[in-house]
Amino acid sequence: MKKAKQKEQPVILITNDDSIAAPGIKALVEAVQDLGRIVVVAPDKPQSGMGHAITIGQPLRLHKVHFIDGIEAYTCNGTPVDCVKLAVDKVLHGKPDICLSGINHGANHSISVIYSGTMSAAMEASIESIPSAGFSLLNPSMEADFEPAKQYVRQVAEKLLQKKVDKHLLLNVNIPAIDGSLIKGIKICRQAYAKYEEDFVERRDPHGKKYYWLTGDFVNLDKGKDTDVWALDNNYVSVVPVQFDLTNYTLKQQLETNWKF
Repeated sequence: MKKAKQKEQPVILITNDDSIAAPGIKALVEAVQDLGRIVVVAPDKPQSGMGHAITIGQPLRLHKVHFIDGIEAYTCNGTPVDCVKLAVDKVLHGKPDICLSGINHGANHSISVIYSGTMSAAMEASIESIPSAGFSLLNPSMEADFEPAKQYVRQVAEKLLQKKVDKHLLLNVNIPAIDGSLIKGIKICRQAYAKYEEDFVERRDPHGKKYYWLTGDFVNLDKGKDTDVWALDNNYVSVVPVQFDLTNYTLKQQLETNWKF
């Protein structure tokens, strides 16, 4: 009698932008570590706000490190996107089944998805035909409580591991920083038109030279009840499907009709 063929474990690539030392990435691994073979490749220092930057003109280095017992982990001196690229090419020598990025310390809803290193890492995986998701908790503190977030991370990861998932599936998941009993569930949303009204405060260094410090207030210009900002304000986990094709197809059609060259 033939033995049943043992099913291979799915490979789950995990990264972030807050560095491998951040509590958020540890919480992410803990949420999914029994779902497959976990491989962590994360920056060796904080890389928040790096967007989709890649390293050109200087060497990239990978170092194998002890992270959590039984988990294969590496640090990289590059950006979050560098981490994904190196993971695929030099660590895994192929594509993982899914990529999870985070859990970010702080929000990545609305326009923040453009600047976010967390989301850019997930987007890079999606570009490489790896279903992916970026996770963020609306608490920037390094002492944030990630326990309530773990069950939602796991739910999304289990969905991504389903075989019929689109290979370019990319999700932006934000989790309210409240007691777990107050979270009402998950809402599939659109990205709100909300942004920071920025201000650069002018200061002087000890030598009397000017420098500028970025500050600003978050302003929601979108009153829709189907947005990520609305969901989070109303104690839901927001899940926004994201794409790397930035073409405005409605405007494209209008221009083709109205602009004559």
